[in-house]
Amino acid sequence: MNELLVDKLNDVLLQLKRTFIGKDDIIDLMGICLAGRENLFLLGPPGTAKSAMVRALAARLDGQTFEYLLTRFTEPNELFGPFDIRKLREGDLVTNTEGMLPEASFIFLDELLNANSAILNSLLMVLNERIFRRGRETRQLPALMIVGASNHLPEDEALQALYDRFLVRVKCDNVDPQQLSAVLQAGWTMEIAATATSGISSDEILQLQQQIGQVNLDDIRPAYLTLIQQLRNAGLQVSDRRAVKLQRLIAASALICKRSTARLSDMWVLRHIWDTEEQQPIITAIVNEVVNKDTDPEKEHPRAKHSGLPDADEICKELQQMTSQWDDTAVGPAERAAIKDRLRYLNGRCEWISNETQRGFVMQPIDALWKKIMQES
Repeated sequence: MNELLVDKLNDVLLQLKRTFIGKDDIIDLMGICLAGRENLFLLGPPGTAKSAMVRALAARLDGQTFEYLLTRFTEPNELFGPFDIRKLREGDLVTNTEGMLPEASFIFLDELLNANSAILNSLLMVLNERIFRRGRETRQLPALMIVGASNHLPEDEALQALYDRFLVRVKCDNVDPQQLSAVLQAGWTMEIAATATSGISSDEILQLQQQIGQVNLDDIRPAYLTLIQQLRNAGLQVSDRRAVKLQRLIAASALICKRSTARLSDMWVLRHIWDTEEQQPIITAIVNEVVNKDTDPEKEHPRAKHSGLPDADEICKELQQMTSQWDDTAVGPAERAAIKDRLRYLNGRCEWISNETQRGFVMQPIDALWKKIMQES
């Protein structure tokens, strides 16, 4: 294992985490997908730094990048390039791909789910097989990673196949209101900062991807097989193809931790293979049962024990403090506005509590505080 390359990738990820506050899980998943040569799908509303994070990562990769905002009217030429006029006069249909998607090592397709039928089949081959095919023309693509983004999930059955080609899905929301000050500072620093001072080349990423096959999965494979079956029993459509490909991401987690053997905790990546938002807390709870059996925190990936699920006890303690603050007559309008914002955030977080009893227990003080606020408004 080339630990120097792992260090370079981790350094790139660390730079991004310093810039994008509260987005550590997304950045770590970008690193996993980059090392594992798999596709990443970002779901979230406008203004949540989806594009900014992807561009910041692309800026730190020494290679050609292709980015495009898809609309319902996007034509194949806009992604893959026009036919070469000189060749066309000679009767050959050859695409001029200079500066276009087929020559890029890093690809970002914004508003991916606006794709139309004219480009759908070509995109499916690009995403799944890294192959560009147009007429009799076929070529292997150098793409190391493809990121797609959208503010909604697929509604059209035809787009479901496109969505399925993104093995990892992650939600990108506004950050916790308590982190907003740090976000503003980091955002301003990014506005005035110079370009990235360190990065990693496409050739180095390719070397990392080739090391994935050196990671030994034998020790965790029985637990992995059981986990896949549990997820299928819970209603998640984990095809055999996806189950096979997910092994690359488990190995990538081990590789980033400088291990040549996968551990149970490396299966944390399976929290992010949901199809719908409603599945997220259910899948997380199932995966956490496996991840928590790994008893050596020093060797696990930093994301392993950070599931993103809310802690009901911690929320209740915070709600007690917020209620006391609201009852304090010395608290001014600005502080009261902050309490409202925080309460809205916690209200949304409670939807992620999979245990119905715990969720109901937490919602009682939330509803009580909302009632106080409404009475005094």
